[in-house]
Amino acid sequence: MQAIKLTFALALVALPATAQAMSVAEFLAKANALKAKGIMAIGSPDIGLLKTEMETIGAAYRTDIEGARAAGRTPHSCPPPKGSTKAKLGGKAFLADLQAIPPAQARTTSMKDAFYAIMRRRFPC
Repeated sequence: MQAIKLTFALALVALPATAQAMSVAEFLAKANALKAKGIMAIGSPDIGLLKTEMETIGAAYRTDIEGARAAGRTPHSCPPPKGSTKAKLGGKAFLADLQAIPPAQARTTSMKDAFYAIMRRRFPC
């Protein structure tokens, strides 16, 4: 019985951090910590965590845009076609947009909400 409890407790601790929405403040803290490490950040699990977070958000964003268009609705933003050089949102520019969010708001804003707001501002319809 004790082994089952221990296994359950370890499973809860091992749940991926992306199971919950990452806040802008959490994302920036991890990104800034990686940046401060420089080349020593290679191999850090936080690199994969941030990459996965952005891939998940990007996929949801594309699905929402395509879904709105397929339903005949105007999407909330109109980015250039995928693969276009105009569609690229550079890391530095994106981080600058995130850092422009006031700290109190960054603590309560999910990365998904921030990404959608940035895309809406950069690519209005």
